[in-house]
Amino acid sequence: MDFKLSEEQELIRASAREFALEYIEPIAGELDEKSLYPYEVFAKLGELGMMGISYPAEYGGGGQSFITSMLVTEEIARACPATGFLHGYSYGLVGHPIITFANEEQKKKWLPGLASGKFVGAFSLTEPGAGTDVGAATTTAVKDGDVYILNGAKTFITNAIMADVFVAFAFTNKDAGPKGMSAFLIPKGTPGLVLGEHFDKMGIRASQTSEVLFKDCAVPADCLLGKEGDGFRIAMSALDAGRIGMAATTTVIAQACLDESVRYSKGRVQFKKPISSQQAIQWFIADMSTDIDAARFLYLYAAWVKDQGKSFSLAASKAKLFCSECAVKHTSKAVQIQGGYGYIKGSKAERLYRDAKITEIGEGTSEAQRMIIAGAALR
Repeated sequence: MDFKLSEEQELIRASAREFALEYIEPIAGELDEKSLYPYEVFAKLGELGMMGISYPAEYGGGGQSFITSMLVTEEIARACPATGFLHGYSYGLVGHPIITFANEEQKKKWLPGLASGKFVGAFSLTEPGAGTDVGAATTTAVKDGDVYILNGAKTFITNAIMADVFVAFAFTNKDAGPKGMSAFLIPKGTPGLVLGEHFDKMGIRASQTSEVLFKDCAVPADCLLGKEGDGFRIAMSALDAGRIGMAATTTVIAQACLDESVRYSKGRVQFKKPISSQQAIQWFIADMSTDIDAARFLYLYAAWVKDQGKSFSLAASKAKLFCSECAVKHTSKAVQIQGGYGYIKGSKAERLYRDAKITEIGEGTSEAQRMIIAGAALR
């Protein structure tokens, strides 16, 4: 068993870290405060080949492993969790289903732009009445000649405002249950595609989240992703990949908390000595360090399983569950270590605390991950 990264991976990771410190860390607070999408950051990452680093080379990508892509996501998220989340989302929920299920024409149309950072994608699955229960979705796609007419509403859709392409899901045969769901690649500007309410979120605020409405939206038949009835399978596969990206992001949220806690505790003096000398603080830090190592091994293992071409759904769920709960647990401890200073709006610990919570909800709640894991164990 070899845990060592290759020299190339170490170099890529170091380059991503250097980039994040220079271009992302200084603006992370502003991105959060003003809820700004980091256009310039992603343009630069595209120029460096880090947006599409694990996309196939024939479509403008770097041809690297999925693990390598997650190393980049981790370093970006260490500087700004929202920006790291968006980097992982771009591959996991948008790029992965296109790479895996699209035909050649669709791949040539969308992958080079996504790999370069010039295109933005949105994964449109969740509905007001259908979150974890995907089968409760009500959006429909009725074929009429050479088009599908979509009607329905999606909610909590990341990147909807700026998306060039929507990976959208609708029932072409509701009576067939999950096997009646289909997937579509819908370009922006398609008639009947309407952007609804924009949500002002507690955390991950650089990520724009909105409603997407389909009102007699006429989608050409060649926008069908895969075959009719493949939609549920495509959605689950995308979520599995996205969960590994979420796990990488949450691991490094906890890492950032450890970094902040070590820095602050060494400099904060109480009773004439740094609080880092107090056993209570040392135990907080010891627990953080141990859980972070466990989280990192879990998400890297899930990414490795995916790179081997094996089923990675269970590994992704375990990584997503543990890593997200690790982040939530230790952001709370980081605020506790800093006391009142950590509770002040604008402190890094406060921002990390807010950013962490969504990771137990998005891309499959912790409860949903437990259902998947328990189901596999009981089988």
